[in-house]
Order: sequence, then structure tokens, then C-alpha cells
Amino acid sequence: MDLYYGNFHALKNISINIPEREITAFIGPSGCGKSTFLKSLNRMNDLVEGCRISGDIKLDGVDIYKDKMDVNVLRKRVGMVFQKPNPFPMSIYDNIAYGPRTHGVRSK
Repeated sequence: MDLYYGNFHALKNISINIPEREITAFIGPSGCGKSTFLKSLNRMNDLVEGCRISGDIKLDGVDIYKDKMDVNVLRKRVGMVFQKPNPFPMSIYDNIAYGPRTHGVRSK
């Protein structure tokens, strides 16, 4: 897969198989694309203006970008825990309520 922010080619020709039920770590210097790659695995980059991805990212044989994958279902299966807070570009309330909402909780 390749990832672009506008004309900037941020991730180039990434090809990796991540084994199921294994611990996988991505290490490298600041700015090398670790978080950008991880955010592409649960489509957090969908919310970044000008971001586009080419190639395939498959989860259990289903391309998460091309096969009309429901992002809420995807994000239930592919969670992220970052070293620093990485909120979605919405209000603090909506960020906090996002998890419960994806599990059907609607009351405040």
C-alpha cells in the first residue's frame, strides 16, 4: 500500500503480513510513519483531509477500503492505543462518547 497526504508520498510500497494473535511492534525514529501506518489499519486516516491510500489493506481477506467495510465494525476489531492522545477531529464530548456509541449506548 501507499499513502499520500496531498502530493506528499508518506508511506511507500508497504507490504507486511501481521500474524493473528501475535504481538507485533513497530519501532523507528520520530516521523518515520509508524503512527500513519497504524492509523491506516483502522481507517483513522479517512478523517484527514487530502489523505488517500492506494493498494490493498486486508483483514481476513477483505479489503478494508474497497469492500465497503463498515468503519464502526472495523474499529471494533482493530483498536489503537497510542503513546500520546490522538483524538478524532471532533468535540471532546464526541471523542469520549465515540466508544459507547459504537456499542449502541446512546444515553448521556
